[in-house]
Amino acid sequence: MKKLVLLFAFLITVVSFAQKDQKRELKFNKDTNLIEVTYFHDNGVVSQTGFYTTDGKLQGEWLSFNTEGEKTVSGNYDNGKKVGKWFYYTNETVKEVDYNENVIASLKETEVKEGI
Repeated sequence: MKKLVLLFAFLITVVSFAQKDQKRELKFNKDTNLIEVTYFHDNGVVSQTGFYTTDGKLQGEWLSFNTEGEKTVSGNYDNGKKVGKWFYYTNETVKEVDYNENVIASLKETEVKEGI
């Protein structure tokens, strides 16, 4: 238990330095043994959501949002590495990037159509 508390304190310190100026919320999920984190823009809108392992690696689904709250990125990490399909959204396009062990395996760009 003592190791878990020390590890959690270390992770909070690491996250604090990595996201120095961003407001954030951290919650430890006992069932998944993951730390859920939410970062906020200066205007209070959610900037990012995701999970860390207790040893500080990114894990599971991560989402990023612009200052208006519109999704800009969605993807998954496995043990700190980007995996699977990631989507990067702009007003004009959606880029679909397929990652395999943190390396780009394929890239597809789709134009966004109005009214859809």
